[in-house]
Amino acid sequence: MVLHTFPYPSAFLSFLSRLSWAFVFPCYWLLDRLLASCVATSLEKRRRSQDPCSFLALGVLISTPLYLVLLLASLPFAFIGFLLWAPLQTVRNPYIYSHQKADKHGAEQGTSAGTRAALAEWRPQGRSFCFGSANVCLLPDSLARFNNLADTQRRAREVGKRIRNGASRPQIKIYIDSPTNTSISAASFCSLATQGFRRTSSLDHRPEPVVTTETETEALTECPVHPSGGTGSDCPVHSTGAQNSSECPLHPNGEEHAPDCAVHQFADPHSSVECPVHSNIIQNSEDCPLHPAGVQISITSPDSEPTEAEKGNHQTGDGDMGNLESRTASRESLIRFHAADGGISPNNTLSQYRTSVFKRPIGRKRRHGDDGFDHEISAFFPANLDFLCLQEVFERRAADRLRRQLHRYFPFVLSDVGRYGWKGCCSQFKFLNSGLLLASRYPILDAHYECFPNGRSEDALAAKGVLFAKVQVGSSAQDQRVVGYITCTHLHAIEGDSSVRCEQLDMLLEWGAEFKRATSGPTDEEKVLEDQVAFDVILGDLNFDNCSSEDKLEQQHVLFTQYKDPCRLGPGEDKPWALGTLLDTSGLYDEEVSSPESLQKVMEHEEGRKEYLVFPASKNHCPSQKGRKIPLKGNGRRIDYILYKEECLQPDWKVDIEEFSFITQLAGLTDHLSVAARLVVSTGEEET
Repeated sequence: MVLHTFPYPSAFLSFLSRLSWAFVFPCYWLLDRLLASCVATSLEKRRRSQDPCSFLALGVLISTPLYLVLLLASLPFAFIGFLLWAPLQTVRNPYIYSHQKADKHGAEQGTSAGTRAALAEWRPQGRSFCFGSANVCLLPDSLARFNNLADTQRRAREVGKRIRNGASRPQIKIYIDSPTNTSISAASFCSLATQGFRRTSSLDHRPEPVVTTETETEALTECPVHPSGGTGSDCPVHSTGAQNSSECPLHPNGEEHAPDCAVHQFADPHSSVECPVHSNIIQNSEDCPLHPAGVQISITSPDSEPTEAEKGNHQTGDGDMGNLESRTASRESLIRFHAADGGISPNNTLSQYRTSVFKRPIGRKRRHGDDGFDHEISAFFPANLDFLCLQEVFERRAADRLRRQLHRYFPFVLSDVGRYGWKGCCSQFKFLNSGLLLASRYPILDAHYECFPNGRSEDALAAKGVLFAKVQVGSSAQDQRVVGYITCTHLHAIEGDSSVRCEQLDMLLEWGAEFKRATSGPTDEEKVLEDQVAFDVILGDLNFDNCSSEDKLEQQHVLFTQYKDPCRLGPGEDKPWALGTLLDTSGLYDEEVSSPESLQKVMEHEEGRKEYLVFPASKNHCPSQKGRKIPLKGNGRRIDYILYKEECLQPDWKVDIEEFSFITQLAGLTDHLSVAARLVVSTGEEET
């Protein structure tokens, strides 16, 4: 397939489109401003009530008649422009693919480094990838006000900045070995020594920790300096040939003190200045795996150093954050990165080095047991976000602003997805496109869009549909491309239309299968061997939840037998920690939820969730969420999803979830919580 880099096949048609839009735009803008002046947000109403004679109220009284007069005057020009614009939509491309290098102040890394990382040889132990999804409600300003949101252009720019700042920060996680006892104990000591202390990138597969108890310990099988295995010559422990000793955390076999042990030779094992581990990892740290502290700290850095093969032909610049393949990151590079960045906006006041604390019960390994993965409510998008799917990016100027911000972190973007006019969906005229946007750190190989033909009511005015993308995430030793499939969608929104959404899910599965068949076969020009598929993921706003009685039909759809929902126990039942993603629009401007960190705190408590989330509909449904005393089912309406296939097409390959996040970083900018998931692709092979 050929990726469309321009909206029209020829420059002449693009010129005609710009000319027609120049005639239409004044009328569009004036109509939007006229309607916006008639629909006030709760924040504007509050300000007017506090000061009835304010400049804002006076401006509305003066501007409304002026907008009306100018609108009437612009109608003839808009009609001429529409007659020219409408026929052009029959030949318009369904999306625009943009590939842009990061500037010197760009986040994370340049395009060339990202491309080299994606084309690098696939590691036998596999990789992890982070996916995010958010409904940003970038409608024309007059329509966004019906969701209690205003100033679409400002919000678009701010959404892009916050996502970029969140994804490009280093992530620090502290795992508490015992939630009730942080003293130096045999359990926490041995667990820390085994799990290790290291910096990881988004592509690292964190090894399974070995959990021990108070009464028994296991012999060390991994070095805490490099827990992925091996006996590197530069390891301060392995280089001296340490022996077993009863007092050494690395030698729990009860043997005598070993004078040549790299740990025993220091008189003070709690001194980070002389510690052989700290000398290679972090100076002056109190949380060394050899110095028991009861916690494990994992730092995920967006910065990484180039491999040996790349050092010869790639010089790190001010805005170049290095190579995705590296497991390590220097503190100096992190400082340089944040010095080059413009910083977080005033409304996004959380520290870039904010830590996330997880309680890890003793005796449970990751990816086993109840959930087997981390889940949290986070005020930031995950560090090293690899793929981002956005919905309701409808307004064209706002989409351009958003795309420019995202390009400072994501080199590859699919935007302006969908159709206008009468082309591509059905006989119903489409005033808005699909609102979908896909941003990726990995090269996009193929893309395809399909429009749902069964939209109803006001939802039929937008070309809602499905965007399919095939991305390359590596290459095998046999020069086979390792690829992933990403599906972005936004389903029908009208309540009670379950049959419409089920039909759209059926079409999604059918179109997805056709897209994979069309893009999986080898061609003589491009490749000889078939691609190896690493993952198959669906992201988007499905407009139904897993708890509402009205959504039973969608909850039992065959989609959930083919794709796994990490937040779901079964039809009609979510996991206890799962959180609703639809916010009550009447409280968007309350001080308690006005910032990412304040919204995060509110979402962590049941009373706060009842106050600011929309809950599943019931017979006792009240018009107002606030002050409701009746029992509420679940933790709110979760309508934003990340679904994945557990089994890959390759034998022994498996996809597992490592962490899931509900994100509050877009507080005050949209009426949805964002969601993110980090998936681990394991190949079942051992690294040699």
